[in-house]
Amino acid sequence: MATPLSDATAGAIGSVLANTIVFPLDVVKTRMQVQNKTLDATRDYKSPRDAILKILKTEGVKGLYAGIASGLVGTVVSSFSYFYIYSYIRGYYSKKIGGVSISTAMELTLGAVAGALCQFIVLPIGIVTTRQQTDEKEMTVYETAQKIVKEDGFTELWKGLQASLVLCVNPAITFGVFERIKGIIQKASANPNANITSGQAFMIGALSKALATVVTYPYIMAKVRMQWKPSKKQIDGLSESQKSFFKYKSAWDILAKVYKTDGFRGWYTGMSAQLLKAVLTQAIVFALKEKLSLYTILLFTALRKPAKIAA
Repeated sequence: MATPLSDATAGAIGSVLANTIVFPLDVVKTRMQVQNKTLDATRDYKSPRDAILKILKTEGVKGLYAGIASGLVGTVVSSFSYFYIYSYIRGYYSKKIGGVSISTAMELTLGAVAGALCQFIVLPIGIVTTRQQTDEKEMTVYETAQKIVKEDGFTELWKGLQASLVLCVNPAITFGVFERIKGIIQKASANPNANITSGQAFMIGALSKALATVVTYPYIMAKVRMQWKPSKKQIDGLSESQKSFFKYKSAWDILAKVYKTDGFRGWYTGMSAQLLKAVLTQAIVFALKEKLSLYTILLFTALRKPAKIAA
């Protein structure tokens, strides 16, 4: 029987493998989300393909993997904590209502609660990763975190928390839609208790994440901009009015400024890379998790047996 621990372990392993595969897309979407011609004309990316080619030309292959160490640490922490909390509270609620089918609204609520609790843990790691992906100077995870605290204070590590909490609706939509479609497929099958196939999990995961990403993207872009900080080299020589553009008060302030300069399209800059990265990652995670859950259950069962014998 699946437990919160086995679900969390399977989810974390799947997320690490998926994010390692698509990490260059993560770098590309972050660069595109914060790009500005006023700061750096060489980082004026027209598309994900254009961004990849320019990064390879100026920084080499390593540029596509900037911040991968902190990125993967964040993936493990985020995925493990989310899957654990989500599985735990969902299991608890399911028992409380006597095994009755959970409504879509409650699925979304449980997902949002799990995501909100995770943000307090993973946000500092996400900020470090964003800075590493966008900073021209190569620094280690520790050096980046130290620089953030030294320049802006310890609380800077939780900058964008409000936007992150709002974005908890993203995984809530993803998992809510996934569980709902999965349930429909299982009920329509000859054996309602049978697990869905890896192919089905991949397709449902891709569809669920695509929907969640399109709905929440403007806020995703705003959150990344809040976590990003232009380098001193980039802002030197700018007028005070130009500098004030990059002093964001809130996610809404960012959206207002971007709309003023780039219109509605500015809210969706880099969405193609974000969507491709998010959909591929989530689909791979769901597909792997369905298989990995079985193996982790078997592993935990095997580890418990020696302990029982010894007792």
